[in-house]
Amino acid sequence: MPKRIALAAATMLVSVNIWTGFPLLALWVGSRVAGESRLSMGAVFAVVAVLAVTVTAGVMVLGWLSARYDELSGRPQAQRRTSPWMRSMRGEREEHAKKRQGVSGIERIVVISVVAAVGAFEVWFFFFAGSSLPQ
Repeated sequence: MPKRIALAAATMLVSVNIWTGFPLLALWVGSRVAGESRLSMGAVFAVVAVLAVTVTAGVMVLGWLSARYDELSGRPQAQRRTSPWMRSMRGEREEHAKKRQGVSGIERIVVISVVAAVGAFEVWFFFFAGSSLPQ
């Protein structure tokens, strides 16, 4: 049980950082590349590159955490997924597999963190950001 709680906490940390920490890190790196000068293509490239690398690493870590959590909870391993356009029309639908296995704890944590991030953004945007239109 403590390992499952630790994995759930790590999942929440990585999931929240995908939406907040990694973009802020990318912007910070871009500001360091730009220095005191105006915006440059090098700074833009640095932001995009850092964001791509950190988010890709975060998603890979989430996949790894999900696999470890499934092992600890005794959930059967997900079968290898093929792209929808490569699947046979007679093949088993993903909905049927989801009904058999249900949603994992890790998937719930990621969905909750995404909903919380969108909710926080909406509250900030509508109540605290102010209007960018001329007054």
